[in-house]
Amino acid sequence: MKTLTALVIALALAVSVPTSGAAEKLLVYFSPKGGCAEAVVEALNRSKSTVLVQAYSFTSKPIAEALIAAAKRGVKIQAILDKSQRTERYTEATFLLHAGIPTYIDAVHAIAHNKVIVIDDQVVITGSFNFTTAAEEHNAENLLVIQDAAIAAQYTKNWNLHLSHSEVYVGPTEKTVAATKRNRRY
Repeated sequence: MKTLTALVIALALAVSVPTSGAAEKLLVYFSPKGGCAEAVVEALNRSKSTVLVQAYSFTSKPIAEALIAAAKRGVKIQAILDKSQRTERYTEATFLLHAGIPTYIDAVHAIAHNKVIVIDDQVVITGSFNFTTAAEEHNAENLLVIQDAAIAAQYTKNWNLHLSHSEVYVGPTEKTVAATKRNRRY
């Protein structure tokens, strides 16, 4: 029993656990404080041509900054976010928009609950991990970094399906801005 408990604790605290025989194909991360956000940022820093993002909640400044840095390097970035990001108080949607990154809202579904990044048609980042500080610091989350072109193609196809019914994000509405200012605490 002690050995099993030690194994569970070791896995829970592991920053990166490559699968046997496929260390370069699949990396596994856990949070809180297990390096999920850092893994996303590192993968984005290696991007060369395209990054497709689907996010339910997106408030992580380091991930947003990595996307903008990639765009400045000439990487084509596009993001599809859940409709909650229109009114989320600390969303990075407006930050991306102001940086010239095409940002869309998937309002067709009750919740656009995807947490996916496809990089260079080769790498898929997915899991329960929302792209938020809370997910990295406080929540029990998981993140997979999958290096497989065939899997990336499936996720890209799904991304494009969601893009086909998404709306262009134009920024927070005046109503949203007023509510945010009214609720701001100093």
